[in-house]
Amino acid sequence: MPFHTSCCTRPFTTLEEKSYACPLAVPVASLPEAASDLGPLVRKRVSDEVLITDWRTVSGTTHHVTAHWPQHHSFYTPRSGRYSSLLLVETVRQALALLSNAAYEVPLEYRLGWDYCSCTLTPAMLDTPPDGHGAEVELTITHALPAARRKGGSVRLEAQITAVRDGQLLGAAHLRYTCHSPAIYERLRGQYADARAATSHAPLPGTPVPPAHVGRSSAKDVVLCPTAAPRRWQLRVDTDHPVLFDHAHDHLPGMVLLEAAGQAAHCLAGPDPTTPVTLRTRFTRYTELDAPCWIEATPLEWPQPDLARTTITGTQNGQVTFTTQVITRR
Repeated sequence: MPFHTSCCTRPFTTLEEKSYACPLAVPVASLPEAASDLGPLVRKRVSDEVLITDWRTVSGTTHHVTAHWPQHHSFYTPRSGRYSSLLLVETVRQALALLSNAAYEVPLEYRLGWDYCSCTLTPAMLDTPPDGHGAEVELTITHALPAARRKGGSVRLEAQITAVRDGQLLGAAHLRYTCHSPAIYERLRGQYADARAATSHAPLPGTPVPPAHVGRSSAKDVVLCPTAAPRRWQLRVDTDHPVLFDHAHDHLPGMVLLEAAGQAAHCLAGPDPTTPVTLRTRFTRYTELDAPCWIEATPLEWPQPDLARTTITGTQNGQVTFTTQVITRR
């Protein structure tokens, strides 16, 4: 269902959800630059899932954000001694959620939606540190100046991100996203706007593909179900997953879709361990919880033997909801 703020022609797949909305207890201007509880600002209920530890303003458009990656994460260290590429994406997601409110005065009850997300990583910088204390990641985030907005209207933002770890380049990202007011979001989502009701309509998770086929060690972390067709899977939705569904959602979170893209790419490039080094994703529709989503992978030619390039498409009810190009390093 298309919506319109001033110039938008299609819905965005969002990484945030209706049920987490809660008002700020204090004005934005009085927020410290190292809040003791950042959970509401980064849209995470479980404190252990909050990666952001600090931030500071460099200019009106540039901010530095510090994050701590634990030595081991229940989901984002899929194999020993190695962080998942998507841990950087999740770190960026949390940082943008925080800055949209703390830096750009977007009310906390607004919903954040991503239209485009690209991320490129340095594989060697994904190794877990030998000292056992985890890793400190520094983000430099520069936003294009947001267009003037009407009171109660949506806010469109664009950000360029550079990530550094131990003085070395970890990766870079580019995102375009929109912050929707509650009234606009209600009109946009209609009958799907209630997160708890939508979550209750999700079917039970299907049988997963073997974890080793997607670079995972546990079946609970697999987001693909096998089908009879080659290079085609049904998206596996487990709303009880403690990380991907930290709280109720009114649609499938973007991080689930990106994980599905990475797992599908691994199916084609494996079985040896692979690392996504580039992900470029366009979200074109919401992926709903109450209907099957089909994940299809198309291998593309690539001249370097240690790299594989794959296009991943998600389709629901006959319509494409997202497309990701993944480059994996074998």
